Amino acid sequence: MMKIAVASDNGMVTQHFGHCESFMIFNTEKSQIIKSETIPNPGHIPGFLPNFLHDKGVNVIISGGMGGGAIDIFNAKEIEVIVGARGEAKAVVEEYLQGMLKSTGSVCHEHQHHGECGH
Repeated sequence: MMKIAVASDNGMVTQHFGHCESFMIFNTEKSQIIKSETIPNPGHIPGFLPNFLHDKGVNVIISGGMGGGAIDIFNAKEIEVIVGARGEAKAVVEEYLQGMLKSTGSVCHEHQHHGECGH
């Protein structure tokens, strides 16, 4: 089983990971979604969210954009990071499961992310 988390706002992939409204967590097996739950974002504290998601057993995180610090922590915890995703969270997870979703490497630089993250 694999757990995929999507940083989301109203069921859509959010463009800025740390400030998303919630995380939709999809439990998948054999490329199928078997269960999903939505948990509210517990708060944007640097370094907290990657550990929080790791403790929830997440294997993959999908977001629109994400800061380099968060990416580094996810990488250290062997959680795959996919950034540059857009659209409906469930559809994006299905694309990932079919091997069609590729990370664009869209890293947000704090305090300079107004243009890059779709704001």
